[in-house]
Amino acid sequence: MGRPRGASRLVTRARLIAVVLLVSVLPACRSGPVCPTEVRTDAAAALADHEASQARWKSLKAEARVTQWGSRGRIRGTVLMFLEQPNRIRFDVMSQVGPVAVLTSDGESFQLSDLRERTFLHGPTCPQNIARLLGVSVPAEQVVRLLTGGTSTIDALDQSIECRDGLYVVTLRAADGSTQEVAFSVVDEDRPKPPSQQRLHLRRSTEWAPDGAKRWEASYDDYVDVEGQSFPTSVRFLDETNDADTTIRVKSIVLDPVVPEGAFRQAPAPGMTVELAHCS
Repeated sequence: MGRPRGASRLVTRARLIAVVLLVSVLPACRSGPVCPTEVRTDAAAALADHEASQARWKSLKAEARVTQWGSRGRIRGTVLMFLEQPNRIRFDVMSQVGPVAVLTSDGESFQLSDLRERTFLHGPTCPQNIARLLGVSVPAEQVVRLLTGGTSTIDALDQSIECRDGLYVVTLRAADGSTQEVAFSVVDEDRPKPPSQQRLHLRRSTEWAPDGAKRWEASYDDYVDVEGQSFPTSVRFLDETNDADTTIRVKSIVLDPVVPEGAFRQAPAPGMTVELAHCS
């Protein structure tokens, strides 16, 4: 026995109403990031505002868990870091029994102690020497920025800014054809505020060669507040030059600690083989 004709009409009408309601509700349920009420239109101002916010600390002590995939396979370990603006760095790679490698630079001179191989490298600070331990071919100043939510930028002839998927994306173009994109998020509570009051968090920085090949990309996540300063606790750096993929998970941060005398220079321990580290 079939369903009464009146009942069929009611079922059809109910289904139609349900479809209409579903279609009308779906756009309202989209939860993707949105642009601020008043968007920035000045790329240089956005870069300068973020740079100024990153310059309010002098030194930093941190502990991080580092995982790197590179030519030597996977390397994992705990790293103790001392950073001092603008370009002083110290990294102690730790094991259960103590440090196994120590890299230091005061911005000019570089030293690397390999305590397992009993070798001591020294020379000028340059991207090639930084990469000997970190697998990242960038200047020491860029290392400080990369680990604390900042980035260096190319010397651009042209720059622009747009809000894309809730992020400000600054595009830089150099005379030689190199390009760079720098993407910022806006602190949620600042979205209704005017551009000059919008605090920015760096989310991604990518550089391409003139032929379009990617040179490197840094990405940042899980920001925390430390004494009024924001720092990412998850950093990933892809270095195409060295075919290295490095992930850094920061476990603790101390701002402006007492930096030990001579923290950014070291001498070879007795019995070490001493070698000159060239930059070519």
